[in-house]
Amino acid sequence: MIIVKIALFGFIALLFSIGMILPSFAHTTVEIDKYHIEVGWGLEPPIVGIRNDVVFKITEAGDTEGTRKGVTSAFKNLEATVVFGGVTKLIDVSGDPRPGYYFSPIIPTKTGTYFMDLQGEIDGIPINVEIPIEDVESTSVLNFPPQSSEGSGDITALKNAISGIQKDVTQLKSGEMIVTSDGGAAYDFAIFGLSIAAAAIILAIIALVKRK
Repeated sequence: MIIVKIALFGFIALLFSIGMILPSFAHTTVEIDKYHIEVGWGLEPPIVGIRNDVVFKITEAGDTEGTRKGVTSAFKNLEATVVFGGVTKLIDVSGDPRPGYYFSPIIPTKTGTYFMDLQGEIDGIPINVEIPIEDVESTSVLNFPPQSSEGSGDITALKNAISGIQKDVTQLKSGEMIVTSDGGAAYDFAIFGLSIAAAAIILAIIALVKRK
């Protein structure tokens, strides 16, 4: 089942990368002179620590009224800098097979708001703009079941089981727990049963630690 999911995710990602699927993204578009510049994430919502792309779509008026066409070689004299807080990074922008589309791979390492700063010119028209792109989310928006709640429940159950065994051992030693009247054999059998339960709890703890 896991292999099938991975294969399906990879196939969908491939379709996105070659343009066979055109999803509706929450991108930001600005108008500068005759150009429309659209910027956003390739995969949304963007998740911290997961590889993504900053994607650009730059268009101008088409040959027919009401239409637009992609601008080629837009980044010939245009630089793109990703901004987060006071940290900046000049990024390399690659062209997409579709005219007017560009992308730059990035792995966001912090949650919060990112900006794309564009400086330079396109065919002689100055470009000086900082464009916000969708906030990067934590992995909790995709985690299922929630790791914190699952781990808390497992730990609570283990604590309760250990407390129960400790109570039974104390009762056996104090004579409060009756194990039948056949003497030491019954007592040994009860202790053996508790030992098995304790070993099971230890194995459960090991499994829990490995799962984390």
